[in-house]
Amino acid sequence: MTAARESVGALYECVVAHARTAPLRHTFRHRTYLWCVDLDRMPSLPFILRPLARFDPRDHFTGRAVSIRGGLEEFLRARGVELGGGQVLMLAHARVFGFVFNPLSVYWCHDASGALVCVVAEVHNTYGQRHCYLLRTDSAGHARVDKEFYVSPFFPVSGRYRMRLPVPDERLGLTVHLETEEGRPFTATVRGHRRPATAGALLAAAARRPWSTAAVWAGIRRHAIHLLLRGLPVQPRPHHTPQKGMVP
Repeated sequence: MTAARESVGALYECVVAHARTAPLRHTFRHRTYLWCVDLDRMPSLPFILRPLARFDPRDHFTGRAVSIRGGLEEFLRARGVELGGGQVLMLAHARVFGFVFNPLSVYWCHDASGALVCVVAEVHNTYGQRHCYLLRTDSAGHARVDKEFYVSPFFPVSGRYRMRLPVPDERLGLTVHLETEEGRPFTATVRGHRRPATAGALLAAAARRPWSTAAVWAGIRRHAIHLLLRGLPVQPRPHHTPQKGMVP
């Protein structure tokens, strides 16, 4: 729990990497920065810097809760999970100049004693849809879960995810494998180093990666076009049914 407490209000300078091995080989690396925040102790920024980092409940869960924590707890209650006021850490992009796109937001959910109860992985696709996976991770942060949500247009909604999502400390290290009967056709990793979330650190990160969250969205589109031009077929997108606890 000590590492979790130290991670509150941190910036992580990150490298996000995707490796696709089938049916075509394709890899890319993207530099960005992510926030790790305590949902009960959100960063308080000077007014002039707020356009560079805003956390909005509309961007998570149903988008109708009064707070991000409220949306999370509604999702958890629908699955019989109560935190009793315990700490929740969120790793995500913030809105930058009013825009945000989070391919993956992660929530580490603790109970009142400080024990990790579960991890929630909230996935967004480029079609404006979102889906949450409730994970019971082991001591190293590992969990497996069936894939239930259409993300990449080049993979069907089948297979399983093997995730490693340890609580961030000085280093951030997340891994998501897609596993199918044929093997592991896709792996995503996020690696980063923690920086205190000071005004100076935010300005420096924004100067190095201007409009970082829009760059993530644009990068995903650019690589999708590249794969289309290489002849990779698009998989049909099934109808998306909102999850229990996610219905607006």
